[in-house]
Amino acid sequence: MMDLTLYLAFVGAATILIIIPGPNVSLIIANSVAHGPRYGLLTVAGTGSALVVQLVLASLGLSGLMHTMGVWFEILRWIGAAYLVWLGLKMWLAPPDDLSRTKPEKKSTRKMLTRAFFVSLTNPKTLLFYGAFFPQFISESYEVWPQIVLMSVTFLIIALVLDSSWALTAGSARRLLSTHAKWRNRISGSLLMGAGIGMALARSK
Repeated sequence: MMDLTLYLAFVGAATILIIIPGPNVSLIIANSVAHGPRYGLLTVAGTGSALVVQLVLASLGLSGLMHTMGVWFEILRWIGAAYLVWLGLKMWLAPPDDLSRTKPEKKSTRKMLTRAFFVSLTNPKTLLFYGAFFPQFISESYEVWPQIVLMSVTFLIIALVLDSSWALTAGSARRLLSTHAKWRNRISGSLLMGAGIGMALARSK
């Protein structure tokens, strides 16, 4: 179904990148601190639902590109690697945001799920990120569609596990994000740049 070495590399890279806190994590922690871990996990359900939609859209798009672009897909992968480096550099230089100041949603199951879903779904960078990240691990020696499905399911599982961990450790996580905001940007930016450069070097070989 998929090259084992590429798959393990994908799992490692995806784990590192999902750990990077963003709007989803900020909202999860805010709701957990305000209302308890149960509501943090409810927020994870909302962001996870949006993630499913995004992964389906990205998977359909990538599958179509692989079949229509042929050799041009290699150029797309180079562009994707460059995009990851650019994102990392932008994050490195950006002023730190205090993610701990995100206001929690009102204690309503429906409103909490709805807001979490749309916060995650309406992030314009998400589909671009998937489009840049996933192709780096696709092998031409195997069928494209099964590889994309496997990566999408794996990515979803890792995201749900790690986001749930943020919800369950919200108190300490909130203090950590607030205290080390600058280093969070530096580390996150370095990881993104490293992923892009690493994929570019692998491509050149």
